[in-house]
Amino acid sequence: MANILIIDDDPDVTEAGKLVLEKEGHTVTTANNITSGKEAIEASKPDLLVLDVMMENYDDGIVMAQQLRKESYDFPIIMLSSIGKVTGNKYAEDDEMVPVNLFLEKPIYPATLIEKVNELLAG
Repeated sequence: MANILIIDDDPDVTEAGKLVLEKEGHTVTTANNITSGKEAIEASKPDLLVLDVMMENYDDGIVMAQQLRKESYDFPIIMLSSIGKVTGNKYAEDDEMVPVNLFLEKPIYPATLIEKVNELLAG
């Protein structure tokens, strides 16, 4: 199975995601901000990243995704956000501005997370 990293400042999100994905046989590492997330990327070498948009700053996830792509990390990135529900704005993947493979709105159902993770890992 895959090695997955979840970066989100909400411990409920990281723990729930970890439980759901480990039940499917994946190895899951969690981090709660960009700094610990970068350390976890170096240490765990993830096959897929689940990344929150807003952490310490409102755009931390977007900034991190941009940095990772500039550094040639090519693992799939699923971006989680509740921004659309709060602002009414819809966000989408964009190779330059938001270089992620998939946007999912929080809260996310476990079955949806599993389905999307498996789709991206299958490539």
